[in-house]
Amino acid sequence: MYYLVYGFFYLLSLFPLWMLYILSDCVYGLLYYVFGYRKKVVMDNLAIAFPEKTEAERKKIAKAFYHNFVDNFIETLKLLSASSAFFKKHFVLENPEVYEQYYSQDRKCQLHLGHNFNWELASITVPFYTAYTFIAVYMPIENKIFERLLKHLRSRTGTIMLPATSMSKSILPYREKRYLLALVADQAPGDPSKAYWLNFFGRPTPIVRGPERGASAGNIPAVFAEIHKVKRGYYSARLELGDENPRLLPEGELTRRYIGFLERSIKQYPAMWLWSHRRWKHGWKEEYKEQWIDLVPPPPAD
Repeated sequence: MYYLVYGFFYLLSLFPLWMLYILSDCVYGLLYYVFGYRKKVVMDNLAIAFPEKTEAERKKIAKAFYHNFVDNFIETLKLLSASSAFFKKHFVLENPEVYEQYYSQDRKCQLHLGHNFNWELASITVPFYTAYTFIAVYMPIENKIFERLLKHLRSRTGTIMLPATSMSKSILPYREKRYLLALVADQAPGDPSKAYWLNFFGRPTPIVRGPERGASAGNIPAVFAEIHKVKRGYYSARLELGDENPRLLPEGELTRRYIGFLERSIKQYPAMWLWSHRRWKHGWKEEYKEQWIDLVPPPPAD
């Protein structure tokens, strides 16, 4: 079954992008206007993030998001057969020197990024912009066929994929290497009682601790990444140093910096973030007060 699925998608990937975008536009129309895929979740999230905007303005962002959402899938499909020249043409990393400086110092480095389109294209292209062994942490999916397909696609250019569910064990073979470790640092935690809590778009939000804890434990420089769309199918990423000695920071500081960076990025490019997940599904509780890391006091519990 895997080879049938792979063969179908591979053949589809051979079509030129302009033809695939016709398909993307059709799927967008079905998702947004016919099926309303997670439209309520998207609009509720946008209302939380942008209460100052009108309903019409939020709908405009939502429509652009759905276009990007479908394009993300179509462009990822194209990567099955695309060449190295295609990758480097369609994704440009503006300032890789932000992390490359640490390679010559024989230090590992972490790359913190969010669910910004097109993260799949970024993941497959970063190896062309670094001397590091590039490792990306991902969340496995239940469907074994698509899990295998995505893992194959993501590792085409040498990216090493490690499952988040067994991260501590999977990274052991690489612990002596100089690696650039990509972490999705806006991941919603499975257990909010074990997460950091802080304000994100003005609302108490749980954030995974793993990226900060890993950086602090190994004193690994942390670099933040922001992806934006230059035009359809073409992306550029900008990097910003979070801190080169995270071990010296107070607990929670690196996470505060990243979430501040992410929020500014989303405000600048609102349609580029994955709004279809329930970002604020966990309510604030008094029992989480020990995990509160924001500089302002926590709100009263609901």
